Amino acid sequence: MHYFHCIRESCGATYPLAENIHTCPRCGGLLDVEYTFDREAAAQWPVLWRGRRASLRTLDSSGVWRFRELIPFLSEQESAALAVTLGEGNTPLLESRAAARYAGLDAMRFKHQGFNLTGSFKDNGMTCGVTRARALGMRLVGCVSTGNTSASMAAYASYAGLVPVVFIPRGEIALGKLAQALEYGAVTFQVEANFDQILRLIFRLAESLGLYLLNSVNPFRLEGQKTIMAELLEQCGWREPDWIVLPGGNLGNVSAFGKGLRELRDLGLIRRLPRLAVIQAEGAAPLCRMMESAAAELQPIERPQTLATAIKIGAPVSWPKAVRELRASGGVCVAVSEQEIADAKAVIGRAGIGCEPASAATLAGARKLRAAGVVGPDQDVVAILTGHLLKDPDYILRYHAGELECGGRLLESRLANRPRIVAAEAAALEAALREAAGDRLTASG
Repeated sequence: MHYFHCIRESCGATYPLAENIHTCPRCGGLLDVEYTFDREAAAQWPVLWRGRRASLRTLDSSGVWRFRELIPFLSEQESAALAVTLGEGNTPLLESRAAARYAGLDAMRFKHQGFNLTGSFKDNGMTCGVTRARALGMRLVGCVSTGNTSASMAAYASYAGLVPVVFIPRGEIALGKLAQALEYGAVTFQVEANFDQILRLIFRLAESLGLYLLNSVNPFRLEGQKTIMAELLEQCGWREPDWIVLPGGNLGNVSAFGKGLRELRDLGLIRRLPRLAVIQAEGAAPLCRMMESAAAELQPIERPQTLATAIKIGAPVSWPKAVRELRASGGVCVAVSEQEIADAKAVIGRAGIGCEPASAATLAGARKLRAAGVVGPDQDVVAILTGHLLKDPDYILRYHAGELECGGRLLESRLANRPRIVAAEAAALEAALREAAGDRLTASG
């Protein structure tokens, strides 16, 4: 049996999956999609999932639908007919000694979601969200976005023949992300308000507009995103890391990851839950403030501030689910400064991996947790890089030029890699190269 379940303890209402709802009609609470799994059959799933990697079937080539036993909101036949997939998932797990040294760890790995089609983890959730819209017969889909969601939704909706509508805070989106939404054919509105204000407005208007909302309040988005954990654990040989570190914006990922991990544990596929660490920017850290003060409710930040636009969210809609998953895993939430994010991003770049600014908060957070003694030097730490390096090239160029500012304050470009101007002469080029290469070899030890 599959159904919606309201996560509010005071409510706990259930609804058939056939209903077109995003939140609980009774109390307005967030909904989980719940399934009745066959634990005995689940013991064979890892072998089945691994075998599908050699399959030429469209569903099997997806890093989400390959794990479809974990997301059985459609039957096998319905999935084959309706699933909207662009080969999402199948992202690498990359080890970095340079990042580990920076964080004070013996080893560190990155699960890099920037290898997805549109360059972010949003594709893992959007394949399920758009598939759900298609199954319901919806034609108009929409989202409020600081960038990555809009790019992903536009691609998947257009691929499915649906009409994508994107609402973006004016002037608060990286141009690389806006360009994607436009290129993928989204009807795009730049609204003169911040993300949280626009989301509240569109949430109220969605039904009257006939708009199927694909923000992380949509539980099917989170169903797709939870498969990131199945793929990660498969790559780890089903040995659980001690920590999974991830950025926190609208908090859909921690909500999805926690749910997926609990399901995998309950099915007997892992023995224990990895601890989850959510990292927020200091200027946009409502969850951190809530947990530090032991408050019962999250207090929104009216004007969140961070250059890491993907996590520039002051009123994260998924906070109740995020709190649930942090408590279940013994997790933590910490905030890092703009300088810490910028430095960590440069370290990841110099390691040959690269990521968007919000992703780099994970390395900054791991370093901070290690310094505080929360994470041990020999613990197994996996950080989630949520977006591709080229999502925000302007940030990169300003950092390396020494021109990166936040809140009127110029950040230090401690790892700046400025282009060198040199005369078109062999001797000058040789001297410059010897000097530059010597500096780099010295810096790398």
